[in-house]
Amino acid sequence: MSYQVLARKWRPKSFREMVGQEHVLQALINALDHDRLHHAYLFTGTRGVGKTTIARILAKCLNCEQGVSSEPCGECGSCLEIAEGRSVDLLEVDAASRTKVEDTRELLENVQYAPTRSRYKVYLIDEVHMLSTSSFNALLKTLEEPPPHVKFLLATTDPQKLPATVLSRCLQFNLKNMPPEQIVGHLGNVLEKEMVSFEEPALWLLGRAASGSMRDALSLTDQAIAFGSGKLVEADVRSMLGSVDLSFVYQLLEGVAAGDPAELLAIVARMAEHAPDFEGSTDELISLVHRVAVAQVVPEAIDNSWGDAERVASLARSITAEDAQLFYQIALNGKRDMGLAPDPRSGFEMLLLRMLAFRPAAVIDESLGPADLQPAPANSASSSAAVEVGTPVKKSPDSVGEGAPSQPQAAASHHTERKRELASQDSPAAPVRSQPEPAPQAAAAPAPEKAPLAAASEKQAIGGVTPENWCELLPQLGLLGMVQNIASNMQLLTVTGDTLEFVLDADNASLFNDGHRDKIRLALQNYFDCELSVSISVATPPGETPAMRQARARNERQQRAVAEIENDPRLQALLANFDGELDITSIAPLD
Repeated sequence: MSYQVLARKWRPKSFREMVGQEHVLQALINALDHDRLHHAYLFTGTRGVGKTTIARILAKCLNCEQGVSSEPCGECGSCLEIAEGRSVDLLEVDAASRTKVEDTRELLENVQYAPTRSRYKVYLIDEVHMLSTSSFNALLKTLEEPPPHVKFLLATTDPQKLPATVLSRCLQFNLKNMPPEQIVGHLGNVLEKEMVSFEEPALWLLGRAASGSMRDALSLTDQAIAFGSGKLVEADVRSMLGSVDLSFVYQLLEGVAAGDPAELLAIVARMAEHAPDFEGSTDELISLVHRVAVAQVVPEAIDNSWGDAERVASLARSITAEDAQLFYQIALNGKRDMGLAPDPRSGFEMLLLRMLAFRPAAVIDESLGPADLQPAPANSASSSAAVEVGTPVKKSPDSVGEGAPSQPQAAASHHTERKRELASQDSPAAPVRSQPEPAPQAAAAPAPEKAPLAAASEKQAIGGVTPENWCELLPQLGLLGMVQNIASNMQLLTVTGDTLEFVLDADNASLFNDGHRDKIRLALQNYFDCELSVSISVATPPGETPAMRQARARNERQQRAVAEIENDPRLQALLANFDGELDITSIAPLD
């Protein structure tokens, strides 16, 4: 007996054997079991999702000699004839090869005659959107009011091309693409019954390459079995599909996180030795960045289908949430532009270099001089934190080459004193290339060494912040975006030595992570010019947060504005004379 391909050998013979499409099967099963049958059904969906298979099973259900039901016997003459494709009462028509109106008229000439030996005469028209306009017009009347012994089953991959008059005469069922999980599960069952050894990662490669089509997945499996001499090995399947080894993708993202362009180009060179599909590699990179972003928000939701959950979690810790979103967007745009590149490899390399080039490192405060700035290390998680905080990392006074300034007594006086020092320098602070000369008095005095983390200095540095004035201090930290929103919903509980303990409102903590805490700590350290420890717990604040205070103040201003308007004598006179009504929602305070 000749070999039969898997896609045909394992085609479902009943609704019970179908994989997926539960939303369609449930409707058909209920209609068959309760004898609520329509005269025309339209099945739509991409290739290989089960349109023709469901239509054939439905024809078998309609004509089974045991009676109309959702479970045909599969053993009677009618069931066997339909399964073997030789039933005279199931007329399968390929509309792509019979597009002329004459073909449609010839097909419909025998509609009026009763079926030869079955209960119904079933017309299965595949790729019905290929019919011409004249063919559709010839079909309309019969499609709307066919004889009671006729059923129409239409299938198409492009329902937009069908006239609205045809759509309105059919029950339409939209079949969905198969998710990789369903495809992998079905492939595993088929290979076990075929007694073919396989590696599960190889099935996941086939499931993703099938792009939602079960028929494509089975066809690729046939090809992979032949390629691997009767077994499915991940390396062989990757080679067959031209897929890149996932280890390269991990190394690429780790290289981007480390800010190492030389390592990135070296990895791409090693990838090129295996003649990979760089567009497919871009898809794998996008998928990995997506999994990293999910792991940062919901760590327990990491997909471990590849057995790499630990590595994904490690990448999630080494990349900030903002950088993950930036990398994802750059990769998407890079995939779109890859067709414009001279060759796929150069387009892929530029995509990676763009991730490094556009990754934020620092924001320069123009009020400070070049001696006050130091570059943040590219591989540190705090590099992007400096961007969102909006405050540059400042050197200690001894590295600037000036006399040690007097330690500020309060938080507000610290920046004022710093600006006075800069104003006394001879050269302006804005240029980056020229080194400003120190003030004469500072040059005469030797630069004393600053003891690291001296207890007395720390006390003076953070002595300006208390739980009572946290609301006034917050706007001076220069926080932006999500970090500023989180900080505004925190209440400062205690200040002990160099440790600040906060409580974050639980109602505003859904997106909070350790990266936000590090950025808040960095902003406080830059403001007070000393090392600090920040503890943030999630609970209901016992007191008022800055956000709560701002909302209360806004509400009070609104109430005062409404009261002033309502008590205005001129407005009261207008309302009384013209029988008017005041729209309170239109009142807004001017301050």
